[in-house]
Amino acid sequence: MFMYLFSSSLFAKENLNRMSERQLNLYDRLINEPSNDWDIYYWATEAKPTPAVFENDVMAMLREFAKNKNREQRLRQPDLEYLFESPS
Repeated sequence: MFMYLFSSSLFAKENLNRMSERQLNLYDRLINEPSNDWDIYYWATEAKPTPAVFENDVMAMLREFAKNKNREQRLRQPDLEYLFESPS
């Protein structure tokens, strides 16, 4: 559900290729450990405080992404071809 509520695949496309290994591990924990995807949505949109265990630079990146300061239309998931592109 998280992917549909918050478009985590758009966040992933925009950010995964420039994350460090530590950040990738934090992101993996964030999207896999909480039992309720709505919690991630609430933390990212600052509707609820983020638990200390998930409060880190990746959560900060997710919060910034959620603000959508450029007012991008995020109506569909990205094509998956980006997963097979070599990093630039």
